[in-house]
Parts: sequence; structure tokens; C-alpha cells
Amino acid sequence: MKTTILTVLASAFSMITYGQADNKITIGTIDSVQSNILNENRKIWVYTPNSSSAASFIYSAQKYPVVYLLDGQQYFHSVVGMIQHLSKVNGNTMCPEMIVVGIPNTIRERDLTPTKPGDDPMLKELSFLKITGGGEAFMSFMEKELIPYIDSKYPTQPYKMLIGHSLGGLAVMNTVINHTRLFNAYICIDPSMWWDNMTFLKTTKEALTGKDFNGTALYVGIANSLEEGMDIKKLPEYTATFTRHIRSILDMDGFIKNKKPKGLRYASKYYENETHGSVPLITTYDGLRFIFEKYQLKLQDKDRTDSTVALAEKIEVHYKEISKLFGYEVKPPESEINTWAYRFLQRKQYKKAEGFLILNMDNYPASFNVYDSYGDFYVAIGDKSKAIEKFQKALSIKENTGTRDKLNKLLE
Repeated sequence: MKTTILTVLASAFSMITYGQADNKITIGTIDSVQSNILNENRKIWVYTPNSSSAASFIYSAQKYPVVYLLDGQQYFHSVVGMIQHLSKVNGNTMCPEMIVVGIPNTIRERDLTPTKPGDDPMLKELSFLKITGGGEAFMSFMEKELIPYIDSKYPTQPYKMLIGHSLGGLAVMNTVINHTRLFNAYICIDPSMWWDNMTFLKTTKEALTGKDFNGTALYVGIANSLEEGMDIKKLPEYTATFTRHIRSILDMDGFIKNKKPKGLRYASKYYENETHGSVPLITTYDGLRFIFEKYQLKLQDKDRTDSTVALAEKIEVHYKEISKLFGYEVKPPESEINTWAYRFLQRKQYKKAEGFLILNMDNYPASFNVYDSYGDFYVAIGDKSKAIEKFQKALSIKENTGTRDKLNKLLE
């Protein structure tokens, strides 16, 4: 089927698309939340994994962590694509599949700034100063209206992440210090830490010193916002107003690395070859890799080639460790384990294949698919009676033409 890539604007479409049904690949939907706190209707762009996949009709329903993305209209497509890729890397995933909630702006300067600035030379000529300082109201909207709405309508897990750039990064840091437990992880991209004549930087340091951040991960990306010819090593010598941006971020970064706030899992990187505008993409990628650095199951050749059930056991142990990190039970996806089972079944590594089938049956006892697959296993090893038993069990959960045909063939 020939597909056409479409550039879309939120104001023009009810679906965020590239091309699939009707020659469009649908990657998300535009939803909305009526906010009593902000007194306005807020559009949101929502991506859910496998939302249009045929596989969703075969396997058990899954629930997913949620990424909340500030400046959603600008970064939604790239972040969704990145997560799709990292969660599907040759069957050896580097991050979980996740729901992405992009939050387009209505009044950006109001929502993403924590306070009204005082006498600040970086802001004195800007016209939007009167509308700033609505960050707490915006965060109240997220906590009391947006997040509950997403949890009620979409298949969410309790793990949540917040990503923001520039003023969005400022909002991320305000959330880290004042609403720490609202999210589990934060990606903060070249934040405007100079806000309010460096007052917010001082407030951040004080909060980082006195709080317990156990269970919280924070990744900060820092762009090279210096002019050509300036040397980062000589930064303390520069006094120009525009250098306050990078100086304030590096000040915070150095403070965190020196003080090591209690319980905070932290990493940062200075991207010498990236500007303020180009840094979001690479920071988000590196931030995801840092936050989920223990998510990837690292396999050796013998894991794939031996004839034992060791690989299934290794995967089971791995997901138990992930569950500890996430704070709730994380099961290996049924589809992934099913793929492993058939891979080894085709190789006639029957014991190994059965280990995966048992793992799926233990984790998803209400799925017709796990019993259908187990039936295929017994057909392959020539055990007709057990194959019939498994196909009948599958059909008792859900009628399926393919399973029914296989059962009828055995009963002939």
C-alpha cells in the first residue's frame, strides 16, 4: 500500500497522523480536558502503544507508564518515534512501551513560569511579563485534572515522567523541588534557571538540600548557548547578560553533583555541539537511556543457543528486578515471550520453548493466546490429547476461528 506522509497541525485535524488506515499512519489522537482550575479547555495529544495493531486483539491488554510532555505540539512526534524505537530494538528493549501525553500551549509564559519576576534585565523589554507566574496553577491542573483524566481513560501504570525544554525545563525543575512525588522521573532540557534574576536558582538549591528525593530520577541536558569564540572554560570571566542562561544551569548542575541531594538519581551532560534549539532531541534520547539504563536485558550467545530453560528464567528474574525499580509488578510482555516460544519451537528446542510458554501461562492465565500457543507446542511434539486440551481451554476463554480450526482438525 502506498503511503503518504502528512504534516499536520493540531488546529486542523482530530487525528495526529502520518499514514495507515485510509492511507494514513495514525500515531495518536487529539483529546481534550475542560479545566476548572485554568478556566479553559486544554487540548492534549495522546499516543498509546499498539493502539491500531492487530496484535492488540490477540494478546492480553497491557498497561503502560506515561510520559507527560510540555510544549507538546513541538516535540510530540519526535518523542513518540524515539520511544517506539527504543522499546522495540530487535526484541531486546531499552525502555518500556509508554503512553505519551503531549500538552500543547495556550499561554506558555503563564503556565511554565513559577513566579512573576522582579527587576530582571533579561526580561525588562518583554511584553508578556504581566501574565507570568502561573506555574503553580498549571501544575495543579496537571495533578488534579489532567493526570486523573488520563488514568481514567487510558491504560496507565503508576509510573510517570515529565519532560520539558527551556521554560518547560524551568517548569520541570519547579515540579522536582515542589511536587517531587507527582512524577517518578524528569528530563530537564536546557532550563531557564536564570528566571527572576537568579532567584529561582537560589530557591532550587535550598530545596535540593532539604528534601528526600528517594525514588526520583533527574536528567539535565545543557546546550552550548555561548557566542562563537567563547570558551566554556572561561565562563566565570563572562559577565554579559545573555551568558546567565548557561551559567545558571551549570551552577545548578555543579551544586547537585557536589551536594548529592538525598535519594536523587542524577545525571547530566553538556552538549558542546548543540544549540538551545537543537538540544531537545539528543537530551531526550540520552535521558531515556539514563532513566531506563537497567531496563535492557543483555543477552549472550549461549542464552539463545543452549537447550535449557535458563533464558526464560533469566527473563523472569530480570522483570522482577525492574518491578523493584518501578514500584509495581512489571510483567514481560505476552507478545515478546510468545515470540521467543515460537522461535525455539521452530528450532525444535522443545524444552526451551516450553519454558517460555509456561512463563506466559503463569503471567497471563486469562489469555486465550497462551493456551492456543501451548496447543501448538503439543502438536509439534506429537501429543494429540494435550494439544486438544489446550485448544479447548483457549476456546473456553475466547472463541477464535484459528483455534477452532486446529481443534477440529485434531478431532477428525
